[in-house]
Amino acid sequence: MHYAGPTEVQWHAKARINARANFYIVGQDPAGMSHPVEKRDLYDADHGKKVLSMAPGLEWLNILPFKMRTLAKNKENPPDGFMCPGGWKVLVDYYDSLAPAENDRVQEPVPALNST
Repeated sequence: MHYAGPTEVQWHAKARINARANFYIVGQDPAGMSHPVEKRDLYDADHGKKVLSMAPGLEWLNILPFKMRTLAKNKENPPDGFMCPGGWKVLVDYYDSLAPAENDRVQEPVPALNST
């Protein structure tokens, strides 16, 4: 891997901005690179968040953990640019399939499409 930690976070955030995404969720240490000698990670778990908060031009980027899942479970529409409508419908349908049916029976899971 040629980049990791804060550099990776900035690269991915800028790549998504260039692709017209309005949101980018940063989790813990993006690459999990270990220190070459010491038994510790090179970057703190929240290094990416720190770097994004200091990056010029990215101060408007909101990091909203678990917002997508909550919106999909509640069948609410995401903010414009969050995700393409077709992809969003797949998520909403998936979370809807996990909800118990009206007669308290769990619905059958949505079958995966066969790519072959």
